[in-house]
Amino acid sequence: MKILYGIQGTGNGHLSRARSVVPILKEFAQVDTVLSGTESQVAVDFEINYRFNGLPFVASKKGKVDIFKSIVKSHPIDLIRDIRRFPISNYDLVISDFEPISSWSALLKGVPSIELSHNVSVASKESPKPYSKDKMGEYVLTHYCPSNLKFGFHFEKYNSTTFLPVIRKEVRDLKPINEDFYLVYLPAYHDQYISEILSFFDVEWVVFSKYTEKSYSKKNVQFHPIENDHFLSQMEKCRGVLCGAGFELPAEVMYLGKKLMVIPMIGQFEQLCNAQALKKMKVSTIPALDLTYYRSIHFWLQFELPIRVDYPDTLREDLRNVLTEGVQLIHKKQPSKPISALSLMRYFV
Repeated sequence: MKILYGIQGTGNGHLSRARSVVPILKEFAQVDTVLSGTESQVAVDFEINYRFNGLPFVASKKGKVDIFKSIVKSHPIDLIRDIRRFPISNYDLVISDFEPISSWSALLKGVPSIELSHNVSVASKESPKPYSKDKMGEYVLTHYCPSNLKFGFHFEKYNSTTFLPVIRKEVRDLKPINEDFYLVYLPAYHDQYISEILSFFDVEWVVFSKYTEKSYSKKNVQFHPIENDHFLSQMEKCRGVLCGAGFELPAEVMYLGKKLMVIPMIGQFEQLCNAQALKKMKVSTIPALDLTYYRSIHFWLQFELPIRVDYPDTLREDLRNVLTEGVQLIHKKQPSKPISALSLMRYFV
């Protein structure tokens, strides 16, 4: 069996998960990978066979999705061309972690496909949602990656198709201690803005930033470039973590039993849903990195207790179940109706 594994590259979480998923998939089948998006800083130890620009989500310097820049960088004509020209017929099965080119190409050519992503569980009716509705956000989560079957990851098991988070072996091997500093990972905010806000608090901050190429300090805030081993060593020793409301990092922080506060990216529906799910687990959340929330941050620093979640390592079993469903899809594959370029254009524009 030949599998194409699609990876979303607009953030670090999908590639981080792929570092655990791809080696296990390769034990069962021949696997090629496709990456779309250029925002990730995670290094991988497997070959990326195809790379595309994809559909990027660009953040401003103050934690908000920049709609204009996202549209400019998306190049919908190129995206449709990539979908139509992709050699998807070379594969028996597509497994997509919220990667649109492999998913839409599979639909176009009738290749069986499975979406395996955190986004699937976020979109499910059973998972927590913010009180304010976001019809566009819900639509994107539901239609971004069409597939024959969907399985998801989330902080808790909300239904039978939800798996618990993938905790990397490197994180499972850590021996956490609590030193007197706090780790920060907020890629939606620029260094200057972060230092202006965090310097008001009388603690030491260690910030990992995609804007930083060389380590430096400003008052009580240290900045470092993103590097996996250094990041893990600081996460092992920190007292707590202030980060975006993504998925992988908050799950790892709770697994390590560290204090956690999350800030969802403004206008990013998935992160707003994650923040709501974490609230239900008693994790501290604030709407933005702003001195308006000084008291909330101060209380978290001084009085908040860590939350420890023991996530078992079930990834191999989960992937075996996904592949079993994939084999059944292959055996009962039905030819799909062709989709015109105009239909694809209407979706993406």
